[in-house]
Amino acid sequence: MKISTRGRYALRTMVDLAQHGGEGLVTLKDVAARQDLSQKYLEQIVTQLSKAGLVKGTRGPQGGYRLARAPQDYTVAEILEQVEGSLAPVECLETEKNTCERCSSCATIDMWTGLYKVVTDYLGNITLADVVQRANAAAGNDYVI
Repeated sequence: MKISTRGRYALRTMVDLAQHGGEGLVTLKDVAARQDLSQKYLEQIVTQLSKAGLVKGTRGPQGGYRLARAPQDYTVAEILEQVEGSLAPVECLETEKNTCERCSSCATIDMWTGLYKVVTDYLGNITLADVVQRANAAAGNDYVI
């Protein structure tokens, strides 16, 4: 399994919106500048995130984007699945019911199923708030007065 630039940029965008959303709507121009990403590419990604209901956008001169929910209500798995599709390591695990004709005799299905469970459990237990907290701590923004 390899997460594409689309998945990585989507997660970075969501983190940026979480970090700067307290300031109101966040423009893609600002996200692109802070994250050193192409604004055109971000527009495609944010459109996908918006259609999935993860972010909300407002058009116009005072427009921008914001998270649709609180950061602790998103998981990394949810964000990645919206832009990457299934996180399954093999095609036969991408659907609820395994329709592979070799499933019952496959010597490796248990291994792939185990890997998929580890990945989804791990990413499903990390919230967007967790990522923001770690990013802030790494940047030295974890002080308390």
